[in-house]
Amino acid sequence: MSKQASANLRIAQLSLLTALVVVLQLLSYTIKIGTFNLSLVLIPIVVGAALLGTRAGAFLGFVFGLVTLLASVFGLDGGGNILWMNNPLLTALICLVKGTAAGLVSGLIIHAFAKAEHPNWGIVLGALAAPIVNTGLFVGGTLLVFRDILAAWADAWTKGTDTFTYIVFGLLGLNFLIELAINALLSPTAVRIVQAVRKNRGLRV
Repeated sequence: MSKQASANLRIAQLSLLTALVVVLQLLSYTIKIGTFNLSLVLIPIVVGAALLGTRAGAFLGFVFGLVTLLASVFGLDGGGNILWMNNPLLTALICLVKGTAAGLVSGLIIHAFAKAEHPNWGIVLGALAAPIVNTGLFVGGTLLVFRDILAAWADAWTKGTDTFTYIVFGLLGLNFLIELAINALLSPTAVRIVQAVRKNRGLRV
């Protein structure tokens, strides 16, 4: 395959994955666990990082963060809209940083295993790392700059609940565990997709 054809293929693949990230994230606003939206976009971000490199993973994560930010601005994400109305700049920073970091860290893990005896373990670990980084940075960011709002959410969740209990059992809780389980269950599918594309390219699988 010529360099131009290879470059065109990469652009096409990145465009397809970008569209998939946008569609899946918008779809997530129709799927709620309690009051929280369930993110479905992390697997295509992982696949992009594995196939196209760490920078592509970070870019797809940035797109995910951008869609999350726009959903917060326009009210698709109720909790995000509250944060946006309180402090737009910090809300934008949290959304964009957590998404970008999820793709970046996933890509770094995947490519750290690229020359290992079992490189596909990198894809599995990258898939598990993505929701941990995404949720961890969201919780850390909101705890750092929106502590008062978290305290209000905690009290509204169950009267008298402290912020820490709310974060563990409300903000994280079932929503995060389901996202982690989805990524764990779908990581073998991500491995097979990457293997198939790499085999078609004539690369190591």
